[in-house]
Amino acid sequence: MVSALRRHWPEYLMEAAGLGLFMVSACVVTVLLEHPASAAHTALPDPLARRGLIGLAMGLTAIALIYSPWGQRSGAHFNPSVTLTFFRLGKVAGWDAVFYVLAQFAGGLAGIIVAAAILGARLAHPSVKYAATLPGALGAAGAFIAEFVISLGLMTMVLVVSNVAGWARFTGLGAGALVAAYITVEAPLSGMSMNPARTLASAVPAETWIALWVYFTAPLLGMLAAAEVYRRLEGGSRIRCAKLHHTDRARCIFRCGYREA
Repeated sequence: MVSALRRHWPEYLMEAAGLGLFMVSACVVTVLLEHPASAAHTALPDPLARRGLIGLAMGLTAIALIYSPWGQRSGAHFNPSVTLTFFRLGKVAGWDAVFYVLAQFAGGLAGIIVAAAILGARLAHPSVKYAATLPGALGAAGAFIAEFVISLGLMTMVLVVSNVAGWARFTGLGAGALVAAYITVEAPLSGMSMNPARTLASAVPAETWIALWVYFTAPLLGMLAAAEVYRRLEGGSRIRCAKLHHTDRARCIFRCGYREA
């Protein structure tokens, strides 16, 4: 434990900062487009159009973070479900997984605190509610199914694209595109989380605990299911690295197959 912390603390901090920045972006964009006093909200009365713009903004945020120097070095998980799935696949060491998950939860909460300091009462408005992810009209069961499906889809894309030599550099673009599409289309069902740290970060200041179990179970189960299917079809040896964007310019702390190539 001490050795992992001493050697890999920069990657842990980068994971925390990455999700923190994602949360700040989510809060700013949600206030801009969903707060009733916002000019953008008034100009775009169609909820689908507003979700499309939120999705575009968050997809671009995800892409920027994945390809940033910090994202290239940490692997740009920013999500406990992603980290634990790569741990299950044998690409992340045990203590690295523990510290990544702790950093992601801490970073998400820190991002919300920063956003609240910037946006003030607007972030707490009922139409914004700290960008909380909540079940939609189909309730907790519908949210669970939706979160499972979109998480399975995201991890399937990551595993397929990142492990084909000619496609690997596009993994971050694929992740951003899915984030944008999911927010636009799926958000009415579950709020579009795929990430327990992201959901908890908003739930704490909003004091909203509705179906919190959904967001702690469905994303992880969906990603683990994707990993199991990929392993059975392609074999575990095909999985090169736990990074979404691997580059020789940034050190890799994972059990990385690129070092063996």
